[in-house]
Amino acid sequence: MDNFEHVTEPVSPTGRYFNTPLICSYVFGFLEAEIPIDDSQDLCLFKDVFLPINPRFSSIMERDKDGTMKWRKVEVRAEDHMKFPIFPESESLEVYDKYFDEYVSKILMERTPQDKSLWEIHVIKYPTSNAAGTLIFKLHHALGDGYSLVGALLSCLQRADDPSLPLSFPSRKPSQSLAPKKGSFKWFPSTILSVFNSFSDFGWSIVKSSVIEDDKTPIRSGDEGLEFQPCVLSNISFSLDEIKMIKSKLGVTINDVITGVIFYGIRLYMQEIDNKARTANSTGLVLLNTRNIGSYQSVQDMMKPDSKSPWGNHISFLHVPIPKLSQASSSNPLEFVWKAQKFIKRKRNSFTVFLIEWVLDMELKLRGHEAVAKHIYGTIRNSSVVISNLIGPVEPMALANQPVKGLYFTMTGGPESINIAVMSYKRTLRLTLKTHKGFIDEKKFKSSIVKAFEVISKAAMDMDIPNKSKG
Repeated sequence: MDNFEHVTEPVSPTGRYFNTPLICSYVFGFLEAEIPIDDSQDLCLFKDVFLPINPRFSSIMERDKDGTMKWRKVEVRAEDHMKFPIFPESESLEVYDKYFDEYVSKILMERTPQDKSLWEIHVIKYPTSNAAGTLIFKLHHALGDGYSLVGALLSCLQRADDPSLPLSFPSRKPSQSLAPKKGSFKWFPSTILSVFNSFSDFGWSIVKSSVIEDDKTPIRSGDEGLEFQPCVLSNISFSLDEIKMIKSKLGVTINDVITGVIFYGIRLYMQEIDNKARTANSTGLVLLNTRNIGSYQSVQDMMKPDSKSPWGNHISFLHVPIPKLSQASSSNPLEFVWKAQKFIKRKRNSFTVFLIEWVLDMELKLRGHEAVAKHIYGTIRNSSVVISNLIGPVEPMALANQPVKGLYFTMTGGPESINIAVMSYKRTLRLTLKTHKGFIDEKKFKSSIVKAFEVISKAAMDMDIPNKSKG
């Protein structure tokens, strides 16, 4: 009998990168319930809403007779993928917080069986300090990137105020075009500079991925096999309105503000643990969505052959040096925001991301997907922290008429000691910190990030001249 008569499509090259012995990566989406979870509709949601989103959710990866990895349709049973953990009964939210954290740490480390579809849904019906219950979506990165998978998750949700209306998202200004203005040659010098910067950044990125490691510091142990070590998940929430006030005062973007806060917080933490680390060579690896879009498209649109934001893995990365904590930056922490703005602006007008994609494609053709996985693994291992971000809806959401209080995500599978995922929802910006247990002091690290935000916010509000930007 031919096992491949129900093959839907070949596995994409990136899908294979993220499902190798070296890298087995997952995206975790967390939905926090505002009221206790009613699981009476779980089976219907599973069969009628979640499974139909994408054929990959009811397929497994298998190698055909020619050695090509393909998605094969299989029968999916709810009991294989829906998990309902049982915690000891308690009247204390703090105790449930502990059970929840321990359970999350456990499933972050576990790999899903390869003979079943590569996802799970964990239904936590117990209350915590943050929510009345939590749904955890564990989705293998081979199924798609964060944009695809969070977009799929959002397709299961509705606006809480009016389900007939679509969810809306914060607007994003498009990058400034490099195309020349008609009748003018003013664009020429900036284009030449952009080309020079692109190749310079590209060369540095290749060297960082293969040769030069970051210094060993309180945020980077340099140990082997960190992807198999236990980790801790924690969250920090900031007011999006306050971030917008900082943004307006400094004349920068929200991304500039939060990147500056993260980098300043990292340096404060490093200094507290080891004063010499304040000037160590450390790099942030920023994961980017390479789609030329401003918001999420529907899953139906993502699945179209001519989609501008197709389903799958469309990501790249950039190396961003973490500014050193010099005496000048200690006295003026806004320098971290302005340096972030300057670097991000330069990268925005650069072709580095596409050059990196080209290199990975060439390496795939010449050496195979496991060699590319090794390249990506080395890129992460040589850096100190991985940062990614996604935008969330502006309006409150509901799942089957159950209001969603909070929304956040994280990723696993890489050899980094710190992974920071940023996501907005309603009027809150949430930083989810995945840290190496026993190496990173998560309480001190969180405290350093919060302190960085408070110091930068105060410095911005105390500025005499508004809209002063050094970018």
